Amino acid sequence: MKLDILAFAAHPDDAEISAGATLLKYAKEGKKIGIVDLTLGELGTRGSAETRMQEAAEAAKKIGLAVRANLGMKDGFFEINESNKLAIIQTIRKYQPTIILANSITDRHPDHGRAGQLVAEASFLSGLRKIETFEEGVAQEPHRAPIVLHYIQDNYLKPDVVIDISEFADEKIELIKCFSTQFYNPNSQEPATPISGKEFFDFLKGRMMSFGRAIGTTYAEGFNSSRQIGINDLFDLK
Repeated sequence: MKLDILAFAAHPDDAEISAGATLLKYAKEGKKIGIVDLTLGELGTRGSAETRMQEAAEAAKKIGLAVRANLGMKDGFFEINESNKLAIIQTIRKYQPTIILANSITDRHPDHGRAGQLVAEASFLSGLRKIETFEEGVAQEPHRAPIVLHYIQDNYLKPDVVIDISEFADEKIELIKCFSTQFYNPNSQEPATPISGKEFFDFLKGRMMSFGRAIGTTYAEGFNSSRQIGINDLFDLK
């Protein structure tokens, strides 16, 4: 199955928090979208690996994903090494995405920046013919996605690209609430975290408003790119 967008995430909910409205927007347009989580998020303060998997499945239905998979790397301890790069290369070659979304290039949680670098390196290596990978015993064809973008997470980074998602901002918040163990629940007895307070949803909307203001729209999501981005028509710029 060839995907239009393949989003990688260090933890279940990373992609939804930072790029959920973008995924909703393109799913609504009929694009084929997948999310591949690197870990189960098993070290998270709240919830468990089992609940995170259930929540990820619920979020996948809400977006309308064609694919959701988990590579089973070790939360908090996965490394930028050959084994993990090959796992991502195999995934990229399997789905041959046009656009890859990855974790932030740097962030408060060390897993985020490390995952962003891991996916970026694997995305490049996936295009090299001399790196051999197999799926069910059959050699995979090299594939390098034309576009790799890093969504912006907790720390503010000046985006290279912003996309108007005004129609989907509220729906994004409802999508994030699929991960009910992680976010605001007045009845929860679990410890508080930086994302479990009621104000976190206000923070997310404020971040989207900040990105939207720059292009004269209500809400937007921002992304970084390690290379220059080209366009076909200057009149498409905002």
